[in-house]
Amino acid sequence: MQILIVDDEKDLRDAVVTALENDDLKVLTASNGVEGITVALENKPDLIFLDILMPESDGLDVLKQLREDDWGKTVPVVIMTVVDDLDNMAKVLEQGAIGYIIKSNITLENVVGKAKEVLGS
Repeated sequence: MQILIVDDEKDLRDAVVTALENDDLKVLTASNGVEGITVALENKPDLIFLDILMPESDGLDVLKQLREDDWGKTVPVVIMTVVDDLDNMAKVLEQGAIGYIIKSNITLENVVGKAKEVLGS
């Protein structure tokens, strides 16, 4: 099983990677939306954790591009965001995200638990 973390916040990205790897999960990373699309389409991970607010291409654009690809139509995407706005969250769920984690409430245990839940492990 392989997970992609797409987030421009290096400290958060590194912490999430460490937590997932400590749980024997294989992790790929991208620091912006453009890189995230490239890494996703080349490696076809089993799960993507995707930030919304990023430089170059935001998470909503990334999600839209993923959903236009045959493989990307079905890959589970969990949004990680600082935006605590129900309208925005409804929008990402309508575009095909399977859930979201609010960064101000995030714990590494939540991320690992969500990954295991989605991957069925």
